[in-house]
Amino acid sequence: MPDNLHSQGPAKGALSIIQRIFTLLLGMVETRLELISVELEEEKANLIQLLIMAGLTLLFAGFFLMGLFILICFAIDPAYRTIALSVLTGILLVLTVIGGIWTISKARQSTFLKETRSQLKLDHSLLQDDK
Repeated sequence: MPDNLHSQGPAKGALSIIQRIFTLLLGMVETRLELISVELEEEKANLIQLLIMAGLTLLFAGFFLMGLFILICFAIDPAYRTIALSVLTGILLVLTVIGGIWTISKARQSTFLKETRSQLKLDHSLLQDDK
């Protein structure tokens, strides 16, 4: 007898619609969470690779610059060493400032969770259209 009560009545259609909407929303949330998870894993792998590459590059650049300074100190006449080292230091300072500005501009162009944000914007616009 309880089965007959659940299979009949005017609220059956409303309950099935609510259940279908809830199922769709749950599926959307699950899909978005999976997308976030995949993107975070990709970003983590990319960030680790970038950090390793940047570290090795800085290590090699440091050894190169130390060797270059030693060669310059031995190659230049002692009377001009101060001027030469000042010019070299100024050039390196300018290159450092340019590299810092370039790094900051690249950091501001972040693509962190780009696809997830675009899908959430799409979901938001679709929900706004339904109202």
